[in-house]
Amino acid sequence: MAEGVLFSVAEGIIGKLGPLAFKEIKLLWGVKDELEKLKNTVSAIQAVLLDAEEQQVGSHAVADWLKKLEDAMYEADNLLDDFSTESLRREMMSRDKMAKEVRIFFSKSNQPLYALKMSHKIKVIRERLEAINYDRRSFNLEVRPVETRVGNRERDNTHSFVPAEVVIGRQDDKKAVIDCLLDSNVEENVSILPIVGIGGLGKTTLAKLVFNDEQIQKHFDLKMWVCVSDPFHVKNVVEKILESATNTKQPTVEMNTLVNSVRKEIDGKKYFLVLDDVWNEDHEKWCRLKEVLMGGGRGSRILVTTRKESVAMTIRHESVVRIIGTVQSYVLRGLDGEASWSLFKQLAFEKREEPKNSSIVAIGMEILGKCSGVPLAIRTIGRLLSSKNPETEWSSFKNNELSKISQNENDILPTLKLSYDQLPSHLKHCFAYCSLFPKDYKIDKSTLIKLWMAQRFIKLSDQNRCFEDVGHEYFMDLLWRSFFQEAEMNTLGDIIGCKIHDLMHDLAILVAGSLITMLDDKETSIDEKTSQVSVAYHISSSSSRVSTLLCKATRMRTFICLSNENFEASIDCDATFSSSKFLRVLDLHDIKTLQNLSSIGKLKHLKYLDLSTNSKIKKLPDSITRLQNLQTLKLSRCKLLEELPRDIKNLVNLRHLEIDICLGLSYMPVGLGQLTNLQTLSAFYVDSGSPSRHSDSGGLQELGGLNKLRGELEIVNLGHGKGVALECKAANLKEKQHLSFLRIWWK
Repeated sequence: MAEGVLFSVAEGIIGKLGPLAFKEIKLLWGVKDELEKLKNTVSAIQAVLLDAEEQQVGSHAVADWLKKLEDAMYEADNLLDDFSTESLRREMMSRDKMAKEVRIFFSKSNQPLYALKMSHKIKVIRERLEAINYDRRSFNLEVRPVETRVGNRERDNTHSFVPAEVVIGRQDDKKAVIDCLLDSNVEENVSILPIVGIGGLGKTTLAKLVFNDEQIQKHFDLKMWVCVSDPFHVKNVVEKILESATNTKQPTVEMNTLVNSVRKEIDGKKYFLVLDDVWNEDHEKWCRLKEVLMGGGRGSRILVTTRKESVAMTIRHESVVRIIGTVQSYVLRGLDGEASWSLFKQLAFEKREEPKNSSIVAIGMEILGKCSGVPLAIRTIGRLLSSKNPETEWSSFKNNELSKISQNENDILPTLKLSYDQLPSHLKHCFAYCSLFPKDYKIDKSTLIKLWMAQRFIKLSDQNRCFEDVGHEYFMDLLWRSFFQEAEMNTLGDIIGCKIHDLMHDLAILVAGSLITMLDDKETSIDEKTSQVSVAYHISSSSSRVSTLLCKATRMRTFICLSNENFEASIDCDATFSSSKFLRVLDLHDIKTLQNLSSIGKLKHLKYLDLSTNSKIKKLPDSITRLQNLQTLKLSRCKLLEELPRDIKNLVNLRHLEIDICLGLSYMPVGLGQLTNLQTLSAFYVDSGSPSRHSDSGGLQELGGLNKLRGELEIVNLGHGKGVALECKAANLKEKQHLSFLRIWWK
């Protein structure tokens, strides 16, 4: 079970049962009392959850109790979502008093039946939770209504981000690796140098220092960088090599075509190739890859980074050496004491200066010893300590949490886990969720925040703030604490994305447990309690296999298909998601063929839907407008899409509508302006003037009340003349003060 998950779920349940929720359901007689009792029970359980999560490590009884609690909590959460969704549906239907179904639905005979049904369900789950709460008495769990594990010391400019520190202590390693790469005594045309070391040492950082060095720049005709990670598919690696060599995205082609293209690029050139984060120990796969790379000019070099010496031994296998020569491995060690302390004090102390208090320095030195000279561990522990008072909290941290860690210089994961343990529960949940993405995946910040929102991970302590801004703070906090890395910035200096260090990715998988699963071609089953699922693009074409794997995942809340726009994939929406009625996130971007798309309208809890980059969708099914909980709808690059749903105004919770590069769109539907929660409207397509469309077409005045829009807005196909001027005035563009960019394309 992902730590912090239940605390967050309990927090969400309590939030749903607050005063505002009771106000919304005041028509449902006989339910309020049951909800009040449920809230009290969940509050009592939440108070001991933090202690229970700590005790489960050494107690099977507590772990079993938490599993029972997990089932009941999720059932309660889903039931309350059903409740709020039904309330919202009633509100929507009441707007149309002419509809016969509304008169039937609100008849005196129907209301009490629904109330009785819901009251019974709530009573059953409440009694189940009360029984579980009663069982906890035998565990002597400590009440912790507040997360006492989180330090109270405020940081200067909490969410500012300083780019990665100047690399400390690796200049000698850099020089040694460059000298080896440029050694003229190596006889082979192409030779390999493996850099070996445990996770978090900085192998990739060292490789980047070498890759960007001026000597390397001048010495080689062609430079290529490929992140390999696991699993090792020769075709995928060759495809990435070609993309790096040509600096262009390659279409999906047969292996022979790829090989010929790579050989054409490297033929006779003295190239330098970095294969980062390699795990493959299969001799045959190495031989197949190296045969592709034989054509380089004399002096070509391949630099391999790996955690495993066995990988380097595989590379040096005699059947491989006959093809390409291999230089002895360069074994990377931890930073020495001086370099470690230099990095630590930059992160842990105010103003990056060593304090005058010698006892604090001594405690810092002891804590630093647990980091084994591993830069990633030093950064995360240093950031953690910077949020604690060194005079009152460091000593307690050293004697309690830190003392429980077993010293193992070849496994730094327990030290990183300690930093995770110190996170507040909402950040734990957000970080664990990132295990859905593969290693070296470029995570888009805006997308990640929308996914967190859909799962209700983001909590508002101030109702005047918006979820997106608080989500940004969550992201920056994880980045600041070194759980994220390689921040990507736009031209304005705003951070728009990041990656996760592969060791941090291992940590995310560890803490997520069976609740979060990333399917690949090795998976033969999936835990029925799994709530978050992603699918690797290379198996996404097997719709029947995916459907079979997911048939038992009735609790699934996330499905993300990590597809590729050049990959022909097909998914039957009805067969795949018919049993997943509690889905909050459905990401099907780049899927070429979507069968039974209309069945998505049955997923009434859906908050995030991504259908972008689909080359076949011309019209969305009308059932989409039944998704009143939907917050994000992504349709960008659906180039054949001709129109948006006529009743789009029913998507009352929609906050983000992405429709850029939808070349088939020529008008916007009437009622779009009623979606006053919209924060993202990437494009507005002005009516082309076709007479057949005037009745459904909304003019620029639809923008009039959409004053929460932020980011970019593109107005396409704007006309000329006085009429257009009046329309522009009605669009009230001067009130769109949160927009960063406004682009206008005239006819």
